[in-house]
Amino acid sequence: MGKWKIVKRDAVRGPSLAPASHLQVVLDSPLKPPGAAWVLRGVASHERYATRAEHERLAALQAPLDRAEATRAALIPIKKSAEWWELSQEERRTIFEGDSHHIAIGLEYLPAIARRLYHCRDLGEPFDFLTWFEYAPTDAAAFEQLVLRLRETREWDYVEREVDVRLAR
Repeated sequence: MGKWKIVKRDAVRGPSLAPASHLQVVLDSPLKPPGAAWVLRGVASHERYATRAEHERLAALQAPLDRAEATRAALIPIKKSAEWWELSQEERRTIFEGDSHHIAIGLEYLPAIARRLYHCRDLGEPFDFLTWFEYAPTDAAAFEQLVLRLRETREWDYVEREVDVRLAR
């Protein structure tokens, strides 16, 4: 059992994850908990496509995770296509922010929606990124708008697998 109850699990693109009732976020543990339906591993890292100014603005506005009022969460694992990874870092940055405005869109929803990104690609995991969001129930509509806006961008043309797991505690 985890502290987050899984209330919805949708395969947006590609296959879903196995059914599970709860989710537990465990930091720094290589072990698979007994009875776990699935385990996703990732590493918190620096923002790879953010400029220094964008990073500083994100840090200034970002709310902490695990706030008492943030009783809703979303885990959205994402795998990008081989075509994405064949692009240079600069080309990915251009699509990510220049065309898609990923950071600019995300900034509009801070501090109400706290987020953390975990990188998985170099760990041999089935996803490249684990995106984690926490928010208060009163910010649920804003979160839906955020996700919809990001999925409409050019960047999402490169997403080949995405699972949307919604949680409550």
